[in-house]
Amino acid sequence: MDVVALVGSLLAAKAGNTQMQVAASIIKSNVDAEKFAVQTLLGGQTSSSANLGPGVGGNLDITA
Repeated sequence: MDVVALVGSLLAAKAGNTQMQVAASIIKSNVDAEKFAVQTLLGGQTSSSANLGPGVGGNLDITA
């Protein structure tokens, strides 16, 4: 096998690996964004309630 062809194939494999890593990172970012959107739409717990007034975000007692 020609040395130039061998080096070329190794460089192509390395470039393909880099592309796969970038694609995996983008997919993970998209999944995290979708998860956040679903939690927001379904009224999931927020990480902080520091900006909310007293009594906002608590459970409502409807038994009375």
